[in-house]
Amino acid sequence: MQTETMNVTGMTCGGCVSKVTQALTAVPGVGRVDVSLPGKACVDFDEKLTSRKRLQSVVKGAGYGLAADNEAPTSRTRNGCCG
Repeated sequence: MQTETMNVTGMTCGGCVSKVTQALTAVPGVGRVDVSLPGKACVDFDEKLTSRKRLQSVVKGAGYGLAADNEAPTSRTRNGCCG
């Protein structure tokens, strides 16, 4: 498993958190998801089933943006940041 931490822009309420959480959870290969305000999403995922680029695309598809620092590789293998 790898962990991706994204700085999500445009999230303003619990409904936004829920929408991003649901979008990420629906991706095959995604394990734990922790989304919080003001805009942090931490996702544990199986790199054989999905990619960091796919996760970022899903967040954008849900109607939110990503801070510029998400362009640099931040994925890493570890026990995850989601708990």
